[in-house]
Amino acid sequence: MQNINEIEELVKLISKLPGLGPKSAKRIVLKLINSKDHLLKPMAYSLTQVYKNVSRCKFCGTLKSNLEGCNNCENKNEKFNKICVVENIADQWSIENSSIYKGYFHILGGTISSSSDQRKEDLLINSLVERVKKDKIDEVIIATSATIEGQTTAYYIQDSLKETNAKVSKLAQGLPVGGEIESLDDGTLFSAFKNRVGLENNSD
Repeated sequence: MQNINEIEELVKLISKLPGLGPKSAKRIVLKLINSKDHLLKPMAYSLTQVYKNVSRCKFCGTLKSNLEGCNNCENKNEKFNKICVVENIADQWSIENSSIYKGYFHILGGTISSSSDQRKEDLLINSLVERVKKDKIDEVIIATSATIEGQTTAYYIQDSLKETNAKVSKLAQGLPVGGEIESLDDGTLFSAFKNRVGLENNSD
């Protein structure tokens, strides 16, 4: 490959995307270059618009338009009595695409882990408690992954909500151990939501 700095830099950036390596990145760059007007130019424009106008809501964690506000926690057209708590936006999208659940979402931004720099304070758990109280939520569905970190986070959320009147439930144990929400098929998600179980609060 010719040593063209702009191309090499683009290949490096694209190869950082999930599931892509240098070879795949080179093929994508070639496709973009060969379709400058139909693909490269509009993509560059769209990326610029996303960079300028899309951000993560500081209250509920989902993506929002800076021009229109959050369509999740600031949605005035639809009112729900349930909040589904997930680890990341990819989990939210997976559940939304399955059409299994109808209600608000709350994206934590990760899990509680002793092996990383992720702290409880970095997760949007305090704002979750605020939302439950303010919006008079009846049920909080915890949809964290079936990992040690996911389970630890779930129990911490349960404990944080003990002063509210909301029912706290968790997706059924049909989830494979170590499984992540975004990798589950619609059938498994449907079963997990349908058979979700309430969590008993053992705290005094």
